[in-house]
Amino acid sequence: MTEYYIPTRTGEAELVEKRSRFLGHVWRVASEEEARARIEETRKRHYDARHNCWCYILKEGPVRYSDDGEPQGTAGQPMLNVFQREGVVDVCCVVTRYFGGILLGAGGLVRAYTQSAKDALDAAGISVVRRWVAMEVPCTYAQFEGVRREVAAFGGVVEHIDYGADVLLSALLPEEQAEEFAAHVLDASAGTVEVLEAGEQFKDVPWRPATGE
Repeated sequence: MTEYYIPTRTGEAELVEKRSRFLGHVWRVASEEEARARIEETRKRHYDARHNCWCYILKEGPVRYSDDGEPQGTAGQPMLNVFQREGVVDVCCVVTRYFGGILLGAGGLVRAYTQSAKDALDAAGISVVRRWVAMEVPCTYAQFEGVRREVAAFGGVVEHIDYGADVLLSALLPEEQAEEFAAHVLDASAGTVEVLEAGEQFKDVPWRPATGE
């Protein structure tokens, strides 16, 4: 089973620390060329900033980072650690710093760059990429909330809900959980809810919602 995590969308966040402004940016990228292009366009947009520190991790490629003039080990590596801890790949992050006139020290810089990268990732959200089994679950309105809880309990996500005389819930279940989910729902509903399989998909699905959602 192949499973990995990527940013759901572009994310941005701002942090002010002792008058220095830290602008965090996160993108989903598919290649080193795309990551480099994101870094370069950020440098051009924030040409007047003191630092544009960056990192990127590609699932099928290299891992790179830069302190861009900050003391060694205080920016790029701490930023990279944020994504490595979360297991997020195919990601590029740039944290732009506008210097506020007050030195933060090595510890302060590490904290600020780490928080900026984390805040930008939170704003982007995290999606899981894996093989899913698409399933359709016809049920009554009385059964609906129970079925939705079961989808979540088996690690699935609800994709769509059709409301008619009854409810048709379309969900994606992890492939290794699909058969057990269908059997469990049939048993829990005393045979009244039969889950229908609607094919398999390998795709990314939002796993941790973006900030504000």
